[in-house]
Amino acid sequence: MVLLGATLDGCGLKSGSPMVDNVVPGSVGRGKPLDGASLTVTSKNFSENIVLGQMIGLVFKAAGAEVLDRTNLPGSISAREAIVKGGAAAMYEYTGTAWITYLGHAKPIASPLKQWEAVRDEDRKNGVTWLPQSTLNNTYALAISKKNNAEHHLKTLSDVAALSKMDPAAVTICVENEFASRDDGLPGMEKAYGMSIPASNIRKMDAGIIYTQVSKSNSCLLGEVYTTDGRIKAMDLDVLVDDRHFFPNYNAAPVIHTATFDKYPEIAELLDPLSKRLTTEVAQQLNAKVDVDGEDPHKVAKDWLIAEGFIKKG
Repeated sequence: MVLLGATLDGCGLKSGSPMVDNVVPGSVGRGKPLDGASLTVTSKNFSENIVLGQMIGLVFKAAGAEVLDRTNLPGSISAREAIVKGGAAAMYEYTGTAWITYLGHAKPIASPLKQWEAVRDEDRKNGVTWLPQSTLNNTYALAISKKNNAEHHLKTLSDVAALSKMDPAAVTICVENEFASRDDGLPGMEKAYGMSIPASNIRKMDAGIIYTQVSKSNSCLLGEVYTTDGRIKAMDLDVLVDDRHFFPNYNAAPVIHTATFDKYPEIAELLDPLSKRLTTEVAQQLNAKVDVDGEDPHKVAKDWLIAEGFIKKG
């Protein structure tokens, strides 16, 4: 992964790299509706969001815009501020992050569509325009190795609750420190499902280690994962269904600085087809190319856009 070195000052972003790809319209961008536009794209600093930010930039480029790449910013707030203040034109954001972190609501909305609508409507006052969301849902989940699940046959979190009551010692879990203490993490999940996992059965560690521990050792039966992570399939894990819909929806959707969208409303026609194609399964495949195979996020984004016919090589 290439760190692009974007930095921040009090007013927003200061640096970036021009996108120099020779790409032309495929199924989107015909007629080059952004010809003459100069647009900046941004993202947070994790693989999936970088790939999505690169996709936006490449689509804009194919549609005729000059594009400045300011993806890979540190944390959610940096990229958010760039969109709000106009330091960047567009990125992919997550509905749950906006609803809970940016807009300050404690309780998520169970319906993905209603949560997106609520975020879209409330964020207008912040100068942010939300385009239709994808079904890509990067939320929390618990996973188990297929090897261990051959013994326990767990399919849902309700199954985990039942096992924890029947055999408390069997339910060991590896989680990140933050997940272990957040209301929308382990404590809230235990309350929602009526389970109580002994403190001695909870092991805290970095996210990357969790996947390895669940897959290749017996130190924890279950592990906290993100539903779009490419390591789920690569490490042969089963993701358990959140059958009581406890975890918030984190559907990815393009967010646009409203003043930019007012100037270039064609952006919606460019990005809507892209969002319709982005699913949790697609995200897993793309994330695996970066996190498992070590490919560059820009290449992953470009290869996928070309393979899907959205853009073509110039």
